[in-house]
Amino acid sequence: MIRSILSARSLSVLAAVALTFFVADIANAQEAAAAGRSLIDLTSAFSVALVVIGAALGISKLAASAYESMARQPEVSGNIQTAMIIAAALIEGFTFYALFICSQKA
Repeated sequence: MIRSILSARSLSVLAAVALTFFVADIANAQEAAAAGRSLIDLTSAFSVALVVIGAALGISKLAASAYESMARQPEVSGNIQTAMIIAAALIEGFTFYALFICSQKA
């Protein structure tokens, strides 16, 4: 488990996400200083990241469970696939709503 978390691919993705957050804050620092806000405001960035991570984990758990149940009972795979698509759409809808709320500027 630890070996897969610390793989080169995982670390490169994590580095790219961290670099994106820092570059975006540096680019907006001058505008924020002129508006009277603090130079580093990562609240919305962290909340958006948490929403996306939660949605990804939820959909991956949903898909893994659905595929496992389809493998065990192939005769009901149509019903399971329909339920999986509906549940994934609900998760994505909530994710878009949460992203909209998190990205609002105060």
